[in-house]
Amino acid sequence: MSAPPRYSLPESVPGPAQPAKPQSGLTRWLLEKRVHQPVGPEVPEDHGQQSWWKVMCLTGVDYFSTLSYLPGIAALAAGALSPLATLLIVALTLLGMLPMYRRVAKESPHGQGSVAMLEDLLPFWRGKVFVLVLLGFVATSWIITITLSAADASVHLIENPLLPHALLDGKAVLITVVLLLILGGVFLLGFSEAVAVAIPLVAAFLGLNAVIIGVGFADLLAHPATVSDWWGALNGGGGLSGIVGPAILAFPLLVLGLSGFETGVSMMPLVASRGDTVEEKMASRIRNTRKLLTSAAVVMSIYLIGSSFVTTLLIPAQEFQPGGQANGRALAYLAHERLGGVFGSVYDISSVLILWFAGASAMAGLINIVPRYLPSYGMAPEWSRHIRPVVLVYTGISILITLGFRADVNAQAGAYATGVLAMMVSGAVAVTISAIRRRQRGASVAFSVLSLILLYALADNVVEKPDGLAISALFITGIVVVSLVSRITRTTELRADRIVFDEAARRFIVESLEYDGRLNLIANRPQARDEAEYAEKELAQREINPVPGAADVLFLEVDITDPSKFSGTLEVHGVEVGVFRVLRVQSPAAPNAIAAILLALRDATGVLPQAHFEWSEGNPLAHLMRYLLLGRGDTPPVVREIIREHEPDPKRRPGIHVS
Repeated sequence: MSAPPRYSLPESVPGPAQPAKPQSGLTRWLLEKRVHQPVGPEVPEDHGQQSWWKVMCLTGVDYFSTLSYLPGIAALAAGALSPLATLLIVALTLLGMLPMYRRVAKESPHGQGSVAMLEDLLPFWRGKVFVLVLLGFVATSWIITITLSAADASVHLIENPLLPHALLDGKAVLITVVLLLILGGVFLLGFSEAVAVAIPLVAAFLGLNAVIIGVGFADLLAHPATVSDWWGALNGGGGLSGIVGPAILAFPLLVLGLSGFETGVSMMPLVASRGDTVEEKMASRIRNTRKLLTSAAVVMSIYLIGSSFVTTLLIPAQEFQPGGQANGRALAYLAHERLGGVFGSVYDISSVLILWFAGASAMAGLINIVPRYLPSYGMAPEWSRHIRPVVLVYTGISILITLGFRADVNAQAGAYATGVLAMMVSGAVAVTISAIRRRQRGASVAFSVLSLILLYALADNVVEKPDGLAISALFITGIVVVSLVSRITRTTELRADRIVFDEAARRFIVESLEYDGRLNLIANRPQARDEAEYAEKELAQREINPVPGAADVLFLEVDITDPSKFSGTLEVHGVEVGVFRVLRVQSPAAPNAIAAILLALRDATGVLPQAHFEWSEGNPLAHLMRYLLLGRGDTPPVVREIIREHEPDPKRRPGIHVS
């Protein structure tokens, strides 16, 4: 009867844990709460799902809240042509944006959105840099959502006639900063979005707006001369070209009314679905998300047309100008003037609350941006996985932007529109490429036209409001710099979450251990992968490195996949080439994979592996850049440094032999 084997190796070995670092009380408090796993394919299918209309209210907190300030911005940008410019926005919404995002929902059912669709089209570092640039525009849009919403909330408070005007006048910046600090404080305490809060907020806000718009139309019906005078003024402005031309030139700023589509797609995993199989559930989720997008677009389009029409015709033009009572709060102006101070104050409270929650929604989205993309690139510092440090950073940035814009709603509209339009352009380009790939000629032409329209709007907005592009450039620069610094500082981390050995690899390792109780691995950069290559490599290593003459050896090879990636599971495969046994693994970086495998073998077998290398020829700086960009360079010193940083006890470090 044969003796049982002395050694064994499990199929899956957890990645070696990083050593714990001492933390102060403040540090422990800051790092207490981690960012939840971002919505995406990693989240279980039953994770916090709700009916589609409830999720629509959650996304609508941001989308519908633009009614608080959009009619005023439209009147300021287009004057008497505001309703016509709004019609262009509605047409773009229903005929362009809605079909586009319905397609994005179908092709990105886990909520990755158009950014991930475009990332898949660009391999390696080009895709990563592209995503970083898009994230800069996304950050612009969402940060300005927070600051613009808070600024508009302060306007509603200051302009309320029941509050002491003399006490609040000139305090818009201070009030906005206080609102931002309170918002940040709420998140520091662990605030999270709640559908139960969003539903009554949206219902009350839409109901109050319906009353105001209804009363406005009743007044116009009672005084038809107002409509006639307005129409006559338009006809006297140079005919059809004099009407349509200025409206087209004015509509880019009105894209504020198109926000919310990207958020709606990102929340797809929260939409409840039914079905017995994964495929059926996914199809149900897509259908329900399309219901969400369609319903939100139709509701918002109706409100946009109605609000623009009544505010333009019933409010004197001078009131829309900076300092006017309708500046940034056109519907609130009508509420107070037509329905009295009590109703107007109720509307102000509703506006403040929904604008407040729009800022909270944007903050929650910003918190989820970093863990969704950057950690997988190795381009985010470790503290960015925790809620409180990120909240402090975003709150600080929001306060700086508020101070820079003096809490002016109109001044921030351009920056917000730049971010929103950049996201929309990326979505249009993504679906256009998708349609071309699928040889769908009609869809390709339609989405190409939509892309050109959005590009025109983006270009026009940049020309008219260059501060939006400047702010986006600052965000892009900041994200790129932080990402590159983080990538460089994290190069010596153990990147493997788990190491999986197939049956052949486990057999090779156990046989080698049973032979002489040792693990001698020869690192090889594969070329021909034939017997002659391995025979020559083994002979050279036995001559120049301390490999005992009779010792059993295994070869270890790392094939570089996408060096722009950072971490993941390492799958080690055993391959026989003649009499030689080879352990092969694919990884973004060779030194990190080798170090992780050596430490995993040590932990799983209790034996210190001995790894044998050859020095690489060439300039050390060139090797460093090659390692950072291509995942390989002068491997032995990097492997040793990774192991040294991870294992403080020299006696427990796997051996690294180089000659």
